[in-house]
Amino acid sequence: MNGRHGRHGRHRAALPALAGVVALGALLSGCGIRATEVPTDFGPAPSRVRCSLGEPEGAGQGERGLPVQVFLVCGPSLVAVDRAVRVADGATDARRVLVAQGLMDELTREPTDPEREAGYTTRVRQGTTVTGPRAGDPEDTLRLSTPPAELSATALAQIVCTFSDSAAAEGNGSVILGGPDDAAPRRYRCTDDVRARPGAGKPPSTEATGS
Repeated sequence: MNGRHGRHGRHRAALPALAGVVALGALLSGCGIRATEVPTDFGPAPSRVRCSLGEPEGAGQGERGLPVQVFLVCGPSLVAVDRAVRVADGATDARRVLVAQGLMDELTREPTDPEREAGYTTRVRQGTTVTGPRAGDPEDTLRLSTPPAELSATALAQIVCTFSDSAAAEGNGSVILGGPDDAAPRRYRCTDDVRARPGAGKPPSTEATGS
């Protein structure tokens, strides 16, 4: 008798515990959580997509001027970014140099906050200036305050690709650049390889001819 009563007692004691487990499972199910699930940390919400801007950087900044594109560095490549430069009216040659200087100013200024968040940088040094051709230079020559040979491969690639398809050059994918020294200017080309791997080597160039 004592053994039978003992077994019944143990069964009755186990019932409240079992009911508690069932109630907990029902409560979790009602909240949409399975009792056997383990919470998972999926990390922070995704940030701005790399090398992607929501809108042209010239928009919303109160800028007025000539719409242009400049090439900034993003990851291993050069990526075109929309900007605007202010250029005064004038003779064609003078205007071309002004456009080139406006583009250079955009290349040398720090990327905006949205650009930095998207991964954009620049390798062109602040204070770089542009002048027109000297006597004996081809008429569309642009001379930089730093010799092109002394620029890093990436900085030169930014300048070449930005200038080559702009009003500062002939718009044929190339630009004639020289420096402040007596070295003869050279014609540099912006190619697909230059845009894809600007740091791999200086942009291809040939001797500039004509005056």
